[in-house]
Amino acid sequence: MSTTSTTGTMHAQDDERGLVRVEDVYDTDVEDLWRACTDPERLARIDVCEAPHHLLLTQMPGTDEETELEAWLTPEGSGTRLVVEERGVPRGALDFYGSGWQVHLEDLGRSLAADGSAHPEGWSSAEAAPSWKRRWEALVPEYEAREVTTTP
Repeated sequence: MSTTSTTGTMHAQDDERGLVRVEDVYDTDVEDLWRACTDPERLARIDVCEAPHHLLLTQMPGTDEETELEAWLTPEGSGTRLVVEERGVPRGALDFYGSGWQVHLEDLGRSLAADGSAHPEGWSSAEAAPSWKRRWEALVPEYEAREVTTTP
């Protein structure tokens, strides 16, 4: 489990797009957290891969849904801080993305602590794990109430 709570912020990039930033500190070293966050089979789709500290990938390039996903891992005390930022998110969906990323980072902490899946009930190809979905639904109103600031 993470040593602090996951935090998320939302920022406007312009009138139509924004970014979501989430971060947490995990009770593990940078290399272990890097392995937990990356899948070698997907490296061909990654724009920047400076293992084990920095990752940048473009999702759905060349489409109206194109976003950039960037992650940084840095040592913090005996743990590792993970910061994830997704840019190009539609402004009207920042709350959905922010709450989703927060749940993913919380799950990562549980998975590292348990050395296994955070959702033993599993995911289907059509729907998220029930416990993930419940947590996401609980967080959406919190993110809806948060202020969207200018880009950091």
